[in-house]
Amino acid sequence: MARQPTLFIPHGGGPCFFMDWNPPDEWDRHRQFLQDLPGTLPERPGALLVISGHWEEPAFTVQTNPAPPLLFDYGGFPPHTYELSWPAPGDPALADRIHDLIRAAGLPAAKDAVRGFDHGAFVPLKVAFPEADIPCVQLSLARDLDPGRHIALGRALEPLRDEGVLILGSGNTYHNMAAMMQSLRGRPRGPIAGKAFDAWLTDAVTCPDPDERNRRLARWSEAPGGRDAHPREEHLIPLHVVAGAAGTDIGRKTFEDHVLGAVESAFRFS
Repeated sequence: MARQPTLFIPHGGGPCFFMDWNPPDEWDRHRQFLQDLPGTLPERPGALLVISGHWEEPAFTVQTNPAPPLLFDYGGFPPHTYELSWPAPGDPALADRIHDLIRAAGLPAAKDAVRGFDHGAFVPLKVAFPEADIPCVQLSLARDLDPGRHIALGRALEPLRDEGVLILGSGNTYHNMAAMMQSLRGRPRGPIAGKAFDAWLTDAVTCPDPDERNRRLARWSEAPGGRDAHPREEHLIPLHVVAGAAGTDIGRKTFEDHVLGAVESAFRFS
């Protein structure tokens, strides 16, 4: 069984890949990146583990639902976007394994037997894995959003990579919605937002010393443009989980796009 990489992917905005935009090609590059993603893997994953910026709990909480529904946790989009389907099965046995790994690392863990897939999970995965035939489990962030604890969470999950599990962090490298909404309102776009932070983040992720990489990521809020890119960091912290799960693997940028006036990037550790 081939060791799977661990990935951070930007999941776009709401159901962005399944609706019309102006300009019409706004999300085309991002959609193509996601469509191409399975072909970059060493083999078909046995399961997917997704950490989304749209689920926070007091403890790290794993989804144990064997048939998770979709949570349409977005608002103001066209009616058809609330009728999307992505019927991937859950995996209660994998969920138990994840729960045990978290507890063994001395971190708080819980289970949720009802939770469905939020749009940070099902929207990008519907593009990347449209057949919805690979079991998928979602795992929450901890509500404190502490970078160090989420890196430690990733370290606890690293053994899953040798068990056929693809670990995906789903968020955005730039998530200042007030700035991005100006594009949606048709205001003239200024310079691309988030460039300074993206450059810093890329340098941190690709650092050849994994310990130094994680130290830098833990201090992300001190980076140039850090708090502009993330007034609240829930969409960045999934990156910390996948960086922790990377172990000694070196990170690299696999995708960069400019959407809604901002830069968004994807990273891979393998």
